[in-house]
Amino acid sequence: MTKKFYITTTAPYVNADPHIGFALEIIQADAIARFKRLQGYDVAFGFGTDEHGLKIYQKALEQKKDPLKYCDEYAKKFDDLKKMLNLSVTHFIRTTNPTHVQAAQEFWNRCFKNGDIYKKNYKTKYCVGCELEKTDSELVENKCPVHPKLNVEIIEEENYFFRFSKYQKKLLQLYRGQADFVLPSFRLKEIEDFVDKGLDDFSVSRLKKKMPWGIDVPGDDDHVMYVWFDALVFYISTLGWPKDEKNFNDFWPVVQVAGKDNLRQQSAIWQAMLMSAKLPNSKQIFIHGFITSDGQKMSKSLGNVVNPFELINKYGIDAVRYYLLREIPPAGDGDYSEKRMNEVYSSDLANELGNLVMRITTLAEKDRLDIPSYALQTMHYELLFNNFEFNLILENIWKRIKTLNKQVDDFAPWKKTSQERKEFLIRSLNEINQVGYDLQPFLPETAEKILKATMGKITKIIPLFPRL
Repeated sequence: MTKKFYITTTAPYVNADPHIGFALEIIQADAIARFKRLQGYDVAFGFGTDEHGLKIYQKALEQKKDPLKYCDEYAKKFDDLKKMLNLSVTHFIRTTNPTHVQAAQEFWNRCFKNGDIYKKNYKTKYCVGCELEKTDSELVENKCPVHPKLNVEIIEEENYFFRFSKYQKKLLQLYRGQADFVLPSFRLKEIEDFVDKGLDDFSVSRLKKKMPWGIDVPGDDDHVMYVWFDALVFYISTLGWPKDEKNFNDFWPVVQVAGKDNLRQQSAIWQAMLMSAKLPNSKQIFIHGFITSDGQKMSKSLGNVVNPFELINKYGIDAVRYYLLREIPPAGDGDYSEKRMNEVYSSDLANELGNLVMRITTLAEKDRLDIPSYALQTMHYELLFNNFEFNLILENIWKRIKTLNKQVDDFAPWKKTSQERKEFLIRSLNEINQVGYDLQPFLPETAEKILKATMGKITKIIPLFPRL
C-alpha cells in the first residue's frame, strides 16, 4: 500500500496581493512535498484562501464591491501562484466554496454537541488586522504592535464562545508528549509557555447585522462564524471532510507550514478545536520567520514591498526559489536585497552550477558521448528535510558543485588523451546527474534540464541561468 503524506500552508487573507512572505511559505511546503514524492509517498499538498471576516468585508465596502466578487479577484491571484512558483499543489480551496461552508458548519455542530460552544455577552478590544481579540498587555499605547496604524476596535455584543480553557491540560500533554510537534523547538517552548499561563475562552461568532460576511452559524440566523474558527477548518475541508471520510482518514494528520504570527492559531486554537470535534491532532507544525527588505520591515509607505511576480519576471522561477530556500533561515527571520539576489544569481547559479553543466556537456558533445542510464541514489538528506533545514541541504549540494568545478580545473580534460577524457567525463556526468536528482525538490525546472542533459546522446546544454 502506498504511503500517504499531507502538507499544507496557511490560508492567506485575500485583502492584498500575494507577498514574498507567503511565497516563502508555500515554496518551503512545495520542497517537502516534492521530497516526499521522491521517497515514494502519495502526497496531498494543499493551500487555500481565507475569504471571510471583518477585514475582507471592510475592504470590499471601501472599493464598493460585492464581497464575493472582491474575493474572486484576489483568490485568482493566489491560485495563479501554482503556475508562477511552479508548485506541485494538488488541492486548492477557498473558504467561500460550498464544500468548505458545509464542513465548517459540521465542525461547529460537533463542537456544540460536545458542550464546547456557548453564548454570552462580552466586551473586548479587537485588532481587525490580526482578526484577533487583544488584551491590554498585548497592546502598546492601545495599538496592536503588528498593525500599529489600525485603531483597536471595541466589540460589545452577545456572541458564541469556544471553551478554549477546557483544553489547557490536553494541549500541554500534546506538546510535552511530542518534542517535535512544533518546530523549531523554541517555538514549541513559546506556545507551551503561553498555554501554561492559562487560556481564556474566545468568541467564535459575530452578529450578522453588524458583520454579515461570514458562514452562518447552524441554527442561529443572527450570527455568522468568527473568521478564525471558519478558516482553520480548511485544513480538513481540503481533503473533502466530512463527506469523503476515506480520503480524510488516508491522509490525515497533516504537516502544517505557517509564519510566526500564526503560532497561537495553528498550534493551540486549532488543536483545541480538533480535540473538541473528536478528530486527531495535526502531525506537526513548522513555523518560519519574516522577511525584511534591505534590513527594514516591508511596508507600502516605505515602498519596499517585494513582489514575487516581479522577481520571477526578472530572475526566473528557480532563481527566486533558490534565494528563498538558501538565503532565508528556515526557522528565523531573513532579508531580501536586490544586491544579494544579483550576487546569488551570478555566483551560485550562473557561474557555479550553470558553468559546470555547460563545460561538461560541451566536452561530452565533442566526444560524442552517449550515456544509456544511471542507477540514481535515493535522497540522502532525510534528516535535514525532516527538520526543514533547506538552507543546509542546498549548502551541501553546492559544496559538491564547487568540488566538481575544481576537479574540472585540476584535471583539465581538454589536455588529456581521448580515453582519459572520456572516463573523466562519464564520471562527471554521473555526478552532475546526481546533483540534478538532488535539486528536484528545490529547483524543479533546472533539475529536469540537468537530468535530461546528462543522459542519452549528450549535447551542449543551453545556459541554465543566462547572464543578467
